[in-house]
Amino acid sequence: MQKSVSIKDLSLSFGAVNVLENLNLDIGDGEFLVLLGSSGCGKSTLLNCIAGLLEPTGGQIFIKNKNVTWEEPKDRGIGMVFQSYALYPQMTVEKNLSFGLQVAKMPRPEIDKRIARAAEILQIGPLLKRKPSELSGGQRQRVAIGRALVRDVDVFLFDEPLSNLDAKLRSELRVEIKRLHQSLRNTMIYVTHDQIEALTLADRIAIMKSGVIQQLADPNTIYNAPRNMFVAGFIGSPSMNFLRGEIAGRDGHPVFVTNGVEFALDGYGASEALQPGRKVVLGVRPEHVAVNAEGAETHQATVDIEEPMGADNLLWLKHAGHTLSVRVGGARRFAPGTAVKLSFDMGLASLFDAGTEERI
Repeated sequence: MQKSVSIKDLSLSFGAVNVLENLNLDIGDGEFLVLLGSSGCGKSTLLNCIAGLLEPTGGQIFIKNKNVTWEEPKDRGIGMVFQSYALYPQMTVEKNLSFGLQVAKMPRPEIDKRIARAAEILQIGPLLKRKPSELSGGQRQRVAIGRALVRDVDVFLFDEPLSNLDAKLRSELRVEIKRLHQSLRNTMIYVTHDQIEALTLADRIAIMKSGVIQQLADPNTIYNAPRNMFVAGFIGSPSMNFLRGEIAGRDGHPVFVTNGVEFALDGYGASEALQPGRKVVLGVRPEHVAVNAEGAETHQATVDIEEPMGADNLLWLKHAGHTLSVRVGGARRFAPGTAVKLSFDMGLASLFDAGTEERI
């Protein structure tokens, strides 16, 4: 993988508080990387270090093999899109797009060419003569993206650019950003706390907690093979179901036991031997549990609550002393109190050590 951005042993402290500590991360040329995590996890801090808006207390940052750790933001070859649109209110859209280029003494024909290209890509041509106050939130964010786009940069940085928009606009602009990346193939680093944005946009996702990257992988691996219980619980809505129990043996084969109920583990691909007596946590996602399926190991459960969600329904079930969430098709309805049989797809389940919470 040819590196576009390389971060080596990066640390940043505010007084006695360590926000980032010895963080290492390589981002490929043309890659779309999403930094995902809850508020305070260090994702925006990391992005601001890459941008040059925060000065690290240790480590180095390389962009296109150039050490930019102490470079000014304008000299790093980056374009940044902020959560707040940060547009000049007194300027038209066209002047907002051209201002930085004019300051850089770029020839007017080249400025016009770049503005025309950005306007075409982002579909903001009819808005060029308007001021920000005359635009909707989605249109303002398009202009903010366009202001980064007109610069000749190697890396685009996005700091939660859609969080101020309503759900419909977020969905529409998410598609636009993905289309923009497919068209430009520039390296993009995108910060968000929204897992849907991360899963739909990213080539790879870095899930962060307390300044540490918990897992760095493609969206499919993050979702189906989470490295630890934190990642497993953070990704997915509703969250992965967790059942605490231990490993036992049945006819020479390992089984998972919780509250006296056994689950065969024949389909689970463990990376190490499953020793009887080991305390573990079984994780299974709501869509990986079948209801009233034929020809599979089944377990009795009772419907507690049904949540119709249109294309599918979410069932909350009581089973073996646990409350489970299970996703079924929207046409299937279950009244509270209904007895059902559950089948767990162990090929898509996860086992975690109860002590370390790491994947087995």
